Amino acid sequence: MTMGYRWRRAALAVLVASAVTLPVVGAARPRTPAPPPVTLAPPTAATLDAAYTAHRADAEAAARMAADHGDRRRAAADRALAGPGRQLLAFDGRGPGRVTEVLGDLAHADRVAVLVPGSGTGIDTYGRFRATAEALHARLVREAPAGIRTAVVAWLGYETPGTVTAAVATTGRADRATPELRSLVDDLRTVSGPRAHVSLICHSYGSVVCARAAAGLVVDDIAVVGSPGTGVDTAAALRTRARIWAARGADDWVANVPHLSADLFGTTVGFGTDPVAPEFGARVFTAGDGGHGDYFAPGSPSLANLTRIVLGRTTAVTRD
Repeated sequence: MTMGYRWRRAALAVLVASAVTLPVVGAARPRTPAPPPVTLAPPTAATLDAAYTAHRADAEAAARMAADHGDRRRAAADRALAGPGRQLLAFDGRGPGRVTEVLGDLAHADRVAVLVPGSGTGIDTYGRFRATAEALHARLVREAPAGIRTAVVAWLGYETPGTVTAAVATTGRADRATPELRSLVDDLRTVSGPRAHVSLICHSYGSVVCARAAAGLVVDDIAVVGSPGTGVDTAAALRTRARIWAARGADDWVANVPHLSADLFGTTVGFGTDPVAPEFGARVFTAGDGGHGDYFAPGSPSLANLTRIVLGRTTAVTRD
């Protein structure tokens, strides 16, 4: 038995033990009250504006409840989401919160990018996630050929695992998110039309979500960045016709995550093959020297390449 194999077995044992024994941080914390989300029919191009208005009103109601509860941080976050011009396709202020926000003209978009966040993302930290969507949208607008319209959808549509909880090492949250992501893509296809080019851009644990949903998604590209793994050993195992892309910055700590997996009590602990490894089979593109939170930094190689992927300029993508 080699030292490398022993080390991998030991790492997997720690991962499994953590998934079984670690408490979920914050599970017992009281949650700020919020109204139940408004119930609307699936959106169409004709009903988008009405949906945006209804969800903004819901966010404003959640802000008032949070303020009455004394949670000023949540009240401020909700109030920002309720601001004029915010295009909320979905909003749920309960618990950590869920938000789907559109940047751009979704009803007429030729190219649509869906951003799927990783661990530790909720309404309280939504501003950081939205900033990534804004960075991508700004570059798409700047680089899209004449006559090509673009939209970016920031999809905080699932309860992300905490960064320091056992849930972040398993596929459980991703499995529960799968039908929600598939439903979103179906809605986007209805709104934008069947000819729209749809790309998923999945950061960190979000890549596990995209992988679990991939087989049921009608999308053109799936790009994973800063991924700890996808829960499968090869891109082919995702069972999708979408092009699969992967990148990791040179200073991203996720490179040190053991790329192992084991089935345990109905879920998978660990996420298997490294998506940027040759044996995985993804199209690996240049991400530069950035860290785990730098993939959407203005001027970065990763943002440039993600823009090219969304615009369908695949031959211009720089490869590692």
